[in-house]
Amino acid sequence: MTGEKPIVCVGSINIDLVARASSIPAPGETLLGKDFATHPGGKGANQAVAVARLGHPVRMIGRLGDDGFGTQLRDHLTRYGVDTAGIMTSPGPSGVAVIVVADTGENSIVVVPGANALLTPEDLEESIDILRSASVVLTQLETPLPTILRLAKLCQRLGVPLILDPAPAQALPKELLSIVSWFTPNETEAAFYAGTSNPADPDATASELIDLGLASLVLKLGSRGAYLATPDGHRHRISSFPVNAVDTTAAGDAFNGAFATGLALGMSAPESARFAAAAAAISVTRFGAQPSMPSRADVQRLLDSHPLSQ
Repeated sequence: MTGEKPIVCVGSINIDLVARASSIPAPGETLLGKDFATHPGGKGANQAVAVARLGHPVRMIGRLGDDGFGTQLRDHLTRYGVDTAGIMTSPGPSGVAVIVVADTGENSIVVVPGANALLTPEDLEESIDILRSASVVLTQLETPLPTILRLAKLCQRLGVPLILDPAPAQALPKELLSIVSWFTPNETEAAFYAGTSNPADPDATASELIDLGLASLVLKLGSRGAYLATPDGHRHRISSFPVNAVDTTAAGDAFNGAFATGLALGMSAPESARFAAAAAAISVTRFGAQPSMPSRADVQRLLDSHPLSQ
């Protein structure tokens, strides 16, 4: 895919410390784990790797610590094919995520930001040429909110579409919501932003979110697929793909990376969402965050095995 404009991911880069157990412990409960492993992670890095695995050029803007994890994480991104020229180094630790994965595939995650918390608006100004080169920019909320707001304004000025994965959920300024091209919450996040206690109805949730001033949104519904909505009233339901889930870690990141890739390749929004749903479905059949990301061929095989009815 030489010559194509890259997707640029702006966001977190973490080391994931993953413990597997029969269930997720309740408050105060101690469980005997079954397995432990370390994996590269962070929503920003996961989405960058998702794009790279799909064969599309991708560049990353973020911060790493000057610790051993930082060196390891940068090298790992480079091996996947991510351009790391926009990744800066800060004194101190890199970001860390502590993850417990249950036998059901459900997970519980605690993130310690480390260097991710030091990504500043000024860093983005210094990386303006990288942003200018983008076909699409992907970001999340694991870096400081003022930096994300500056990113949105820069993308608006440069005419580059911005996809915001609004996780972890937090109060967002209306100014940011009005600039974002695509807003991609999961069900829990959508309920938070819409202020509803019944996220089971995507039509109602989408309408509440559109009323906030969003341009377009994709609700990630897990095993129920996805749902697209735009202010002009267009709605699209995207069916899920039946798979045996073993680990849902980073499924949303697989979706976002694939959705951005679809848009960058010229697919329509519904086509991009179906492409993304297939990528996410494959990711939950594998353990780990970045190790679970599928290739373009993997996704195409799943799509071919579930053709749309004519």
